[in-house]
Amino acid sequence: MTTINPKAPVLVTGASGYIASWIVKYLLEAGHTVHGAVRDPAKKSGLEHLHALSKQHPDRLKLFKADLLVQGSYDAAMEGCELVMHTASPFVISGFSDSMEALVRPALEGTRNVLEGANRVSSVKRIVLTSSVVAIHGDNIDSLNVPNNTFTEEHWNSTSTADHQPYPYSKTVAEREAWAINSKQSRWDMVTINPGLVLGPTLTKSSDSASMGIMKQLVGGMMFPAAPHLQMGLVDVRDVATAHIKAGYTSTAKGRHITSAGNPTMLQLGKLLRKRFGNKYLFPFMQAPKAMIWLIAPLAGMTRKYISLNVGYPTRFDASKSQRELGMKYRTTEETVCDHFQQMLNDGVIKRRG
Repeated sequence: MTTINPKAPVLVTGASGYIASWIVKYLLEAGHTVHGAVRDPAKKSGLEHLHALSKQHPDRLKLFKADLLVQGSYDAAMEGCELVMHTASPFVISGFSDSMEALVRPALEGTRNVLEGANRVSSVKRIVLTSSVVAIHGDNIDSLNVPNNTFTEEHWNSTSTADHQPYPYSKTVAEREAWAINSKQSRWDMVTINPGLVLGPTLTKSSDSASMGIMKQLVGGMMFPAAPHLQMGLVDVRDVATAHIKAGYTSTAKGRHITSAGNPTMLQLGKLLRKRFGNKYLFPFMQAPKAMIWLIAPLAGMTRKYISLNVGYPTRFDASKSQRELGMKYRTTEETVCDHFQQMLNDGVIKRRG
């Protein structure tokens, strides 16, 4: 059991990110002091939401300069912290030529950098690591090898590589390295949060998370009128932030925790959106034949191998451990996807119709 002093500051790495911003917000609202690590605290744009939170909670949010690939750069931000939330890791699934440089090296070396910092900074008692369900499975076809097509925390992704599914590969090697470093010492413990696809409202308009890109594909016409039969774990960003905080302050928390509210298909998400917002937007309303999706995959920025191994396979994630051990109660998929789309309308990302 690890008891964290609620008066000690909490380090949140990648503090301006999609998930991390909600963690910072909730920590501040609960009365905690936060050390937010970002690449450039003096950056002119992209940190407005953190500055706004700082004004709302005077003297309780301090930004520190840190870089995943600069050894020791998190040490100053970590000083005095008993709890470290390590969220910083690149989340891109396209638009790069070298997956090792764009994804794997920052995820792996960044995790090593933060955890080795914890070995040096004596105040640290617990690290909560943001992992993913993609560290649990690589392709949906993997579900054929697990009972009831359902993944649990016992499973590990053993099929992704730097060439095939590089983002899942980056999360897998980073989490494995984290557990290896953790096992070599006994002063601090570690808990991981393994979310499904994270959707829901963002605190910053400048987020370039792949979650935003997937949502834009779903509602922007790329899947109209038909969506691939692609099933995934899905969870609200606000619930993922809550899970991190519960994992940090629940003394008995240990191990990995899948965070997922359900396992919808893209078509089911489209139907939920149409139910709320009507037929005036380009939500999918039918299922596309796999052969057609396979044929046009390169035009949509996907490989045909990805389509072959993921479309049409039943895939589920068991989040009962997070409910049982962290007391998680998840928002419905409908609330998550509709709140996200409403924000896109409010921000002008999608033009209002009718």
